[in-house]
Amino acid sequence: MSGNKRERMSSVDTAWLRMDRPSNLMMICGVLILRERVAFARLKKTLSDRFLRFERFGQRPIETPGGSFWQTDDEFDIAHHLVRVALPEPAGKAELQAFVSALVSTPLDPARPLWQFHLIERFEGGSAVVVRIHHCYADGIALIQVMLSLTDADRAGNAAGPVPPPRAGARDDRVAEPVGSLAGAVEFARRAGSTLIEKGLGLWQEPSRAVALADQGTALTAEIVRLATMGEDSATRFKGKPAIAKRVAWADPVPLAEVKAIGRAYGCSLNDVLLSSVAGALRSYLKRHGDAVDGVNLRALVPVNLRPPDKAYKLGNRFGLVFLDLPLGIANPVERLYAVRANMEALKGSYQPVLTLGILAAMGAGPKMLQEELLALLARNATAVMTNVPGPQQPLFLAGAGIASMMFWVPQSGDIGIGVSILSYDGVVQFGVVSDRHLCPDPDLLIERFAPEFEQLVVATLLAPWPWVTPPDAQAMENALFAAQ
Repeated sequence: MSGNKRERMSSVDTAWLRMDRPSNLMMICGVLILRERVAFARLKKTLSDRFLRFERFGQRPIETPGGSFWQTDDEFDIAHHLVRVALPEPAGKAELQAFVSALVSTPLDPARPLWQFHLIERFEGGSAVVVRIHHCYADGIALIQVMLSLTDADRAGNAAGPVPPPRAGARDDRVAEPVGSLAGAVEFARRAGSTLIEKGLGLWQEPSRAVALADQGTALTAEIVRLATMGEDSATRFKGKPAIAKRVAWADPVPLAEVKAIGRAYGCSLNDVLLSSVAGALRSYLKRHGDAVDGVNLRALVPVNLRPPDKAYKLGNRFGLVFLDLPLGIANPVERLYAVRANMEALKGSYQPVLTLGILAAMGAGPKMLQEELLALLARNATAVMTNVPGPQQPLFLAGAGIASMMFWVPQSGDIGIGVSILSYDGVVQFGVVSDRHLCPDPDLLIERFAPEFEQLVVATLLAPWPWVTPPDAQAMENALFAAQ
């Protein structure tokens, strides 16, 4: 391919490219723990045959006065993107966490395509692979499909599923697929976002103008009002100005069947149960550090997939965001679960994801200076980014080695200093945290509370009177727990 080959980058992907700052790099980072040792040559062949089938990964993003483009790397060499790593002894989990922590704080080389695989050939009797990919290439849903295309159903190399055939020139770089009733909303959101850029963030700077929009009477304009007039969440040690250094940690997995069972028992979704446990872990962490938790409400940015299922493997970013309130001030685990469920229910059918996607598109199309200002205004109303990605539920193999576990970490935009990632794989749920070292220097103390908080829901369920006609309320559960003590 000619080195002059360029493609214009979509406005949404441009927005993610521009969000890079030293204190928050826009990289998605993942770790795969493998049961057996992986041969470097076999992993290299897997990447050459499967990962590089996606033409985009042979390109690097460039910014010019005329916009952002994908530029084919005429001097591409996989040796720059697949590197061997040796951890210091004893080469265990602590050393791997320290290595990943350093990587999430280290930018990728802008002179080359923005992705890299690190092979740790000796790790706890097997191997580990650390992956870094810049967010401008794709969102988490698409990257999960890309990673699955690298895996096999067995050691013999039989593919675990269909590998999507990315045709040259057949990319879909539109902001979102105009599917069903979303079509008009997406277009309206794009216009609304563009208007914010053109008018210098007027709605955010003058909330009274946003309130006046409500007279138009549509659900989407009402959502604009809510976003423009949203106040900041509670001030906690997690909020502040992030620095460069990061810390990552991950917890021991929780059986997925248990989480589903608790959700069915209380009439809650899997996501409700997991996010309620996250809220409990955050509350416990604050209490451990002597902070007040009464009345504390932490708001999280939660990605929402806007990509049709048949487009799951297409690269690019096709998701919006919702602002979810997590009630850290609630001590009762059942009451907290119901509160999280209520907050999630209030967001169902919301135009927030579509509107934020439109705003991201406008950010990428408008001046970078205004994007920075708008990003700061949006990000200051949240403390964390939290994402839950469903992974494959059958055991998989990479380059002949069984995948024991997988984890990933999401980047944080603006001045947000903490990211929470939940990934299910092969019957278990993995929970991980990436945090700014200045705001949360010990994320291991946070993630170690995840399982105990979930276990509180399990115990409360087991102590409840059976059979249930309807799920018991929080007070009944509290009485049962008190009686058992």
